[in-house]
Amino acid sequence: MKKRTRSRELALQFLYMLDLRGAEFLEEADAFLRDEEGDASTRDFARQLVHGTAEHVSEINEVIQTVAQNWDIERMAVIDRNVLRMATYELLHCTDIPPKVSINEAIELGKRYSTQNSGGFINGVLDKIKDRFAKRDGGTAAQEPEEIEVKDA
Repeated sequence: MKKRTRSRELALQFLYMLDLRGAEFLEEADAFLRDEEGDASTRDFARQLVHGTAEHVSEINEVIQTVAQNWDIERMAVIDRNVLRMATYELLHCTDIPPKVSINEAIELGKRYSTQNSGGFINGVLDKIKDRFAKRDGGTAAQEPEEIEVKDA
């Protein structure tokens, strides 16, 4: 397994626990990653994903909610919700990662840990986010959170 794929897997596991146990559990991230992974670079990227996603979760949730019409983020499957959060963090804040890579990795995580239907759902949501908020190919940055139009559910 590639190091970054393993990092995403570890980050997803921790984000799942964080989602269920609450934000105060974030301080346990380093211990969890040390216990689960011996490779330092794999741990470092997983740590970046966990802390970045947690730090930007409000913005990320707004973006997901904006494009996931007729889906309340809190009613999504926990795995799908956290795969989407992590991949959205990558799309908006990790400019060194090609969007296609972030999306493909997220689809695979959804298929592996959720259901076969999760891949299509995750793909659809992330494609919309890439197109609306993470335009990097033309040299434009992702939109600032203040510019995001949030529709009432």
